[in-house]
Amino acid sequence: MTPQEIANLAHLRRARDLIDREYAKPLDVPTMAAGALMSAAHFSRQFKAAYGEAPYNYLMTRRIERAMALLRAGASVTDACMEVGSTSLGSFSSRFTEIVGMTPSAYRAREHHAAKAMPSCIARQRTRPARKPSRIEEAPAPALK
Repeated sequence: MTPQEIANLAHLRRARDLIDREYAKPLDVPTMAAGALMSAAHFSRQFKAAYGEAPYNYLMTRRIERAMALLRAGASVTDACMEVGSTSLGSFSSRFTEIVGMTPSAYRAREHHAAKAMPSCIARQRTRPARKPSRIEEAPAPALK
């Protein structure tokens, strides 16, 4: 790895830390890119290459992860939505369902005894939402002739 690539990774890590720390605040890609000292387009490409998902998708996954913890603790769907920085309950519910595979209300109604019995660091790891690849990402690349 070149010194420039190492420096870029350090900048990307700072931006990811910003997302992890400030997930409930209004964040957009230009703000995240400024934290990485990169242009928005270059930052988006580099972030996806380093972490496997686009910066905004990473932010939304972190928000949903935090909302899942709030819902397991008994918070209402509306309270969880507002607490993680979403301003639209409809958009929040749609994204939650897309990532988790069930509605926030259904997730809240489920039993979460196992997650409550685990140490929080393990529960966070085991309950972390995993984004399913889109159909475009699943499709095999066309063969070149």
